[in-house]
Amino acid sequence: MSRFAQVEMEPVYGFCHYILAGCYGAFFRGAVAGVENIPADGPFLIAANHASHLDPPFIGAQVPRQIAFFARKTLWKGGVASWWMDHVGCIPVEREGGDVNAIKRVLQTLQSGKALILFPEGTRSDNGALQPAKAGVGLIACKTRVPVLPVRIFGSQIAFGKGRPLRPGTPVSIVFGRPLAPDDYDHKADGKERYQRASERIMAAIAALREPRAAVV
Repeated sequence: MSRFAQVEMEPVYGFCHYILAGCYGAFFRGAVAGVENIPADGPFLIAANHASHLDPPFIGAQVPRQIAFFARKTLWKGGVASWWMDHVGCIPVEREGGDVNAIKRVLQTLQSGKALILFPEGTRSDNGALQPAKAGVGLIACKTRVPVLPVRIFGSQIAFGKGRPLRPGTPVSIVFGRPLAPDDYDHKADGKERYQRASERIMAAIAALREPRAAVV
C-alpha cells in the first residue's frame, strides 16, 4: 500500500492533479528524485526556487497530497477562473504590503493538514539562476513552525521562462530535499533579522540540492 494512501484530494484538485501529472509526463518529463522525503501526513511548507509559471503545477504534480498555492488577488474577477481557484485551494494575496487575510488562510490551510508551496525568491528568475531570499517565507515558516520541504526545479526557465515561448519536449527535473525542522531554520537569537535569516537558511537548503540524473521509470 502506498504511504500516501490515506491522503485524499478534493475532487476538482484531484482531477487537475491527474491532468497536470499527465502533461508533465508526456511533454516535460525529466528526472525526479527525493519523493521519499515528502511528508506522508501533517502540514508542511514546500519552499522552491522559481523561474517559470510551470513551477507550481509541476512541483504539485509530483506531490501525492493536496497543496495550496498563492495567487494575486486581482485574478479573482468572477466566472470560471475564480470558481476554479477557489476549488483548488488558491489563497488570494495582495502584492503590496502585509495581507492579514492571506496569513489567516495560510493558518487555516495548515491546520487542515494540507501543505502550502512558497517561493523564497519572491519572483521568477530571468535565467534560472538562484536569487537572494526575501523575508516573507521566513515569516510564514517561523509563525507556523511546521516542517519546510526544500525543492529545486531545473530547466523550467527553458521550458517556459520570462519572455520565452512554451517549449514542449524540454525536460524539467525536480528534486525534493529532506524536510527542515523548525529549529533548523528558526533561530530566535537572530532578533530583528529572524525572518530574513530563516528565509536565507531555507534558500541555502534549496541551493544545496543537485540536479537528479536518473529519470523515474
